[in-house]
Amino acid sequence: MDYTQKMLRDDALKGKSIVVTGGGSGLGKAMTRYFMELGAKVAITSRNLEKLQNTAKELEEETGGKCIAVQCDVRNYDEVEAMRDAVIDQFGSVDVLLNNAAGNFISPTERLSANAFDTIIDIVLKGSKNCTLAFGKHWIDKKEKDKTVLNIVTTYAWTGSAYVVPSATAKAGVLAMTRSLAVEWAKYGIRSNAIAPGPFPTKGAWDRLLPGDLKDKFDLSKKVPLKRVGEHQELANLAAYLVSDFSAYVNGEVITIDGGEWLKGAGQFNLLEAIPEELWDQLEAMIKAKKGS
Repeated sequence: MDYTQKMLRDDALKGKSIVVTGGGSGLGKAMTRYFMELGAKVAITSRNLEKLQNTAKELEEETGGKCIAVQCDVRNYDEVEAMRDAVIDQFGSVDVLLNNAAGNFISPTERLSANAFDTIIDIVLKGSKNCTLAFGKHWIDKKEKDKTVLNIVTTYAWTGSAYVVPSATAKAGVLAMTRSLAVEWAKYGIRSNAIAPGPFPTKGAWDRLLPGDLKDKFDLSKKVPLKRVGEHQELANLAAYLVSDFSAYVNGEVITIDGGEWLKGAGQFNLLEAIPEELWDQLEAMIKAKKGS
């Protein structure tokens, strides 16, 4: 089985209109490409209009599908509403909101300025809130049903993580919003789910987080029980399923896709895997000796 292969049938998203924030590069671009291959029309948004336009053109040529670029800073609610209206003007309606825009710093927290902390909170938590509220209000006001909000969080949203405290704080908020709205907005025909990815390296994001030779020193695959990082298509497959009608009974769920990474880090004794076989033999002999005494 090749885990890089596409999962759903070709027309699985035919007729759907999807908005992907942060869709100009990386995982957002990978998910957008697959949505288009499955028949969806997609609007990608970020602050960098030139990058968005280049991506939209590239993906349309690759897939033969429809992709539009709409500039938007998700931190500003007025811009989000304008983006929403621009997409609806072109597509007629929006069926899916994918909150993917993010930012992060790897740093001791005491080294961060208050502004740096706010920047991450504003992009991740406030941005997801702005988009969710803008689209949710529209769907509810217009009595449009069968809508989906899909949020990209992270496994440390529920465990926390040192050195990425602003991101952990913001993602935890997005996680809580996902589960809360799954209950509150279900009566309006709006599903809310999330994906918590583990290591899925992308050139832009990982170059910023781990500059120079740090990427080589921190081999992320060694932290994963499956001994590899994720392929972008694997995440795109999961995202496509969660925004498709095949997942119509999935609501309020957060699906981890990380090869077991966070479970390995969570277990108190998981580091014992570093113990060589001969030492295990000695430990076993010591335990048996104690039992016999």
